[in-house]
Amino acid sequence: MTLNAKTTAALALAALGAGFGAGWTARGAGAGAGPDRAAYLQRREGRNHHVNPLLECDLAEDVLRNRELIPFKERVVALLAQQGEPRGPARVSVYFRELNDGIWFSVGETERFIPASLRKLPLLIALLKQAERPGGEALLERPVTFDLSRDHNADQNLQPAVRLVPGEHYPVRELLVRMIVYSDNNAFALLTGVVDPAQLDLVYALLRMQDPRAAGDDQFLSVQTYASFFRILYNATYLGRDASEWALELLARSAFKDGLVAGVPAGVEVSHKFGEKSDARDNTVQLHDCGIVYHSANPYLLCVMTSGTRFDVLDDAIVAVSRLVWQEVDAQARAGRQATPVSR
Repeated sequence: MTLNAKTTAALALAALGAGFGAGWTARGAGAGAGPDRAAYLQRREGRNHHVNPLLECDLAEDVLRNRELIPFKERVVALLAQQGEPRGPARVSVYFRELNDGIWFSVGETERFIPASLRKLPLLIALLKQAERPGGEALLERPVTFDLSRDHNADQNLQPAVRLVPGEHYPVRELLVRMIVYSDNNAFALLTGVVDPAQLDLVYALLRMQDPRAAGDDQFLSVQTYASFFRILYNATYLGRDASEWALELLARSAFKDGLVAGVPAGVEVSHKFGEKSDARDNTVQLHDCGIVYHSANPYLLCVMTSGTRFDVLDDAIVAVSRLVWQEVDAQARAGRQATPVSR
């Protein structure tokens, strides 16, 4: 990264700090669970479909009743114990966050995984940020020719349902749709030739995520780090509101339905991205699914990363976690256990 990019990253990190630091104090959260360190009242513009922009954070020590969601980390830990080897995945990490109140917990947060197709989300964010620059309005309509020397989808276990046609011209906007909705590796490869590398580096730096181009172990991604990409979209703290909304709308159209989506009732919208990887070095596979579940009362972020020997076992584990989390959030919402402001 250039010196200017590093300086810009530092400034942007400071600007986003309020968005990442907003949360409320919760009781009984335990290690690896709870709110952010200070108690804040989040003031938001108001939900408009996928985004709920964060306007400001005020100290809220005397203006909130202690009725936020009760952490249920222990139930997730018990479920994962039942899902474990030899029948289940060898490694599972989970990150949960209620988006409006800030209550969170994580399980296996020190585990690291291969990002695989999860890299497509930071590329989407980088290109949309690039399009927001002065003079960048035409970027999304720029035509790109599909002339790759090889089919990058050949190694995918989950093949795109709709494919690009060699020799055809596609606007960047359409390639973004194909990359996110169908997780098309060819679209991803074409877009890596369009994005400004400095802009992509900046996106990785903002979330303190290792650049995949860096040398070293490719198992470097944690659930908590990746979940931050969804937070900046929901809060509209990095991209503008329109770009954040469009990104989350694309993620809600994902063709992958065997992870988080399968664990919630039909019709509930989920903006998510999955990643899958086969590792011939040790005959293991990895499957991840991370995103925002739009519960009507308590929208939440859930990220589940898994590693094992069989994809069908891994997606079953993700579905089980997603189902348990939905049931707990929904039951507490029905019982009225969400935080409510107190009039002064």
